[in-house]
Amino acid sequence: MFDWIVSLIDRAGYLGIALLMLLENLFPPIPSEVIMPLAGFSAAKDTLSFAGVVASGTVGSLAGAYFWFLIGRWLGLRRLKRFAGRHGRWLTLHPEEIDQAGAFFARHQAVALFLGRLVPAIRSIISVPAGVYDVPIRIFLFWSSIGTALWTLLLASAGYLLQSQYERVSEWLNPVSNIVFAGLALWYLYRVIRFKAPESS
Repeated sequence: MFDWIVSLIDRAGYLGIALLMLLENLFPPIPSEVIMPLAGFSAAKDTLSFAGVVASGTVGSLAGAYFWFLIGRWLGLRRLKRFAGRHGRWLTLHPEEIDQAGAFFARHQAVALFLGRLVPAIRSIISVPAGVYDVPIRIFLFWSSIGTALWTLLLASAGYLLQSQYERVSEWLNPVSNIVFAGLALWYLYRVIRFKAPESS
């Protein structure tokens, strides 16, 4: 996969970076922690401009986030609550808790969208509740764009500064991503095991 990423950036330039970052949001095994440092390294070699690298990475990543936002919109609150009524254990939420989560998300949507785009393993997931809870598109795009731009800027800058040692970025960030993912998986299993269906009145 690494050789394929290198080849695509070399052949397609900014379009290749945007496409890779789009796929990274749709297909998590393609890591932004490899794509953007490598793109930053290309900018350090003057093959691409640094601003163009960051811009193309941001656009591609945001397009992927918007895809999951539309999935959340399609799913909708009513359908999600119906699903929770039938399969609440696997969702780990009662229909009433979905309303409570929605109220929390409405109060903190800006922080959730901004920080969510900076946290490995939930960068794409955060777009789904934004769609489900009908966050206005302008708010979703604004805060997601800022978080996404900062993430791509940091990774590209690391590759630019480290140059030929850009692989060290992924070597450091991949364990962090794995820890976050493992933590989320354990939290989900805990919720499934501890789940209790609401008592019928």
